[in-house]
Amino acid sequence: MKKIWSYSLVIVGILILLYPKANEWNDNRQQNKLMEEWEEASYDVIPQEQAQEQYEQLTDLFNEELTAATAQPTSTPTEAPTAAPTVQKIASIATLKIDKIKLKLPVVEGATQKNMKSATAHLKETSAIGEVGNAAIAGHRMRSKGRLFNRLGEIEVGDKIVVETKEQTYTYTVYKVSIVEPTDVSVLNYNNKDKLLTLITCDPIVNPTHRLIIHAKM
Repeated sequence: MKKIWSYSLVIVGILILLYPKANEWNDNRQQNKLMEEWEEASYDVIPQEQAQEQYEQLTDLFNEELTAATAQPTSTPTEAPTAAPTVQKIASIATLKIDKIKLKLPVVEGATQKNMKSATAHLKETSAIGEVGNAAIAGHRMRSKGRLFNRLGEIEVGDKIVVETKEQTYTYTVYKVSIVEPTDVSVLNYNNKDKLLTLITCDPIVNPTHRLIIHAKM
C-alpha cells in the first residue's frame, strides 16, 4: 500500500510539473491552426474615442496574462491537475511577419484574453489594415524567447513589417520606437493621408509598467 501511495505522489508531481508546458503546447497548437485557417473579414472604422477605450483596456489584458504566467498550479496528492482547455476556433484575418526577429504570427480581430493567448489582435475600433489611418495590433510579450511579441524590443527604425491578408500583402517601414505610459493614447493618432501600423505590447517583459510601441508607415 505504501508503495502504491508513493507512486501516486510521484505521478501527481510529474503532472504538476508538466501542466505549464501543456498550456504552452495548447497555445502553440491554436496559433498553428490560426495560421492555416484564414477567413474573410470585414472592417469598420469606428470613432477614435472607442479605439482609445480599447487601448486603455489592454492594461487589464496584459495584467491578466502576467498573473496567469506567474501563478503556480496547485493540487492535492489525491487529485491530478485540470487538463488543458479544449481548443476553440478563432478566425485569423491576417499574418504578421517581421523577418529580423523571425516573427510570423496570426492576427485575429478584437483584443480579448482568449484571442491574445495564441495570436496578436487587431484593435477592431482602429483603422483597417492597409487603409489610411492607424491600424493597431496588440500582443503579449511572453517570457519564453520567441513567443508572441517577446523579441519586439529588438526592432529598430528602418525595419520592415509585413502584414498579409487574403486579398493583399502590405509592407510597413518602422519610423519610430517608443516606450510610453499605459494611459498615453496618443500612439493611436493618425492623419487623413498616411497608412500607419502601430504594434503594442507591455514593457519591460518582467513586471511591466509601460508600453512598448512600434510605429510603422507604408
